[in-house]
Amino acid sequence: MDKDKLTKEETFEFTYSAKRQEEIEKIRKKYLPAEEDKMEQLRKLDKSTTKLGTVYALILGVVGTLMLGIGMCCTMVWAEQLFVPGIGIGLLGIFLIVIAYPVYARTTKKQREKLAPQILALTEELSK
Repeated sequence: MDKDKLTKEETFEFTYSAKRQEEIEKIRKKYLPAEEDKMEQLRKLDKSTTKLGTVYALILGVVGTLMLGIGMCCTMVWAEQLFVPGIGIGLLGIFLIVIAYPVYARTTKKQREKLAPQILALTEELSK
């Protein structure tokens, strides 16, 4: 048999593409059942301690900012009729903005106290 004249059946070709393999693995992971390891559980628990406080603080901050804007509008645009109520509305808006961070801190502290046993148990398991 002549080595220069190998047929297709007698040759072996192999192509490897790292990008292609990564894409195949990504697609494969989408369809596998989700396995949540301990480290992922720990990350989720840690992240969840600040979520509720963030939501409360954002709501207070946005509402407070809108009230401050309405109060400023009342005192500048409609000063003849709504100057005094505008000051009150603006001060209430400032108050809501000021208490947004303390509400965040207090809510986060309570959530951390509530989830501390679970988080500490997971850290004990992972550190072994």
